[in-house]
Amino acid sequence: MKQAEFLNTVLPFKDKLFRMAKRLLVSTEEAEDATQEILIKLWSKKNKMESYNNVEAFAMTMTKNFCLDRLKSKQAGNLKLVHTNYTDTNTSLQGQLEAKDSINWVEKIMAELPEQQKMVLQLRDVEQYEYDEIEKLLGMKPTAIRVALSRARKTVREKLMEKHNYGIA
Repeated sequence: MKQAEFLNTVLPFKDKLFRMAKRLLVSTEEAEDATQEILIKLWSKKNKMESYNNVEAFAMTMTKNFCLDRLKSKQAGNLKLVHTNYTDTNTSLQGQLEAKDSINWVEKIMAELPEQQKMVLQLRDVEQYEYDEIEKLLGMKPTAIRVALSRARKTVREKLMEKHNYGIA
């Protein structure tokens, strides 16, 4: 595979790789480093890439595994989960502040979810992956994906409602 072919194959989903890394590693710098490492690994495998059925799924799996390994390493003891790619330019300042506050609460709630629920929620609701793609990426059965997603959504919804109703979470 030539450089131009590689770029045409990988560039369309490099932002997804970054968002996945950012979701798992929190720090923008850590996510940028992880994305760069994954792109370097993909480049080193460019000659084998044509044999992969779905390069994007392969790259997402690599990113997930790289980030989880990074989180397990001793030098990553203070990393946590965060999501910050929501912006809405058509609302008032008050609306923007409320939306930002809600996003911050969702981030905090998601940080408390079990790892599997975090991953399923990220892939399905943030990255918009289909169930069969999530099944391949995480190696989970469809029923387990739906259960994890349902539980994650329910937990986020309940805790967010509790926060909005009582002002305390």
